[in-house]
Amino acid sequence: MNLFRHPHRVTYAECTLGNHIYYARFLDLFEKARGEFFRAIGTPFLSLQEEGILLPVLEADVRYAAPVRYDELVRVEVVPRIHGRLRMEFRYTVIGPCDDARVTGRTLHVATGLDERPRRLPPQLADAMAPWLQCPGGPATS
Repeated sequence: MNLFRHPHRVTYAECTLGNHIYYARFLDLFEKARGEFFRAIGTPFLSLQEEGILLPVLEADVRYAAPVRYDELVRVEVVPRIHGRLRMEFRYTVIGPCDDARVTGRTLHVATGLDERPRRLPPQLADAMAPWLQCPGGPATS
């Protein structure tokens, strides 16, 4: 399994008066890292939309261990999993400059068409994700 890493420099706009990232902004950071993951595997979100495929979020959670502060250079590690034929999960860890885990999170997605009805994940997407999947042994893990 490969580990996808997305670097991020914390901007002032993301921070509270206390100079740390506002708690809800981590979902934005996760989305940015997830988008870069899809771009890195050659399947940007826009190409999925052009094929009529959406990946709306079913669940999201975030756990905070330590603040992430203004101007810190952090990295977001992304670990994907495919659940069956319709769902995929992403786990995230925000790593601080001293290699300490500051925040962890997870999003669960379902594949749908533009009509919002469930659709199978495209086989080419599962194939592109295979080197990155958490569980070895093929894209259909549970």
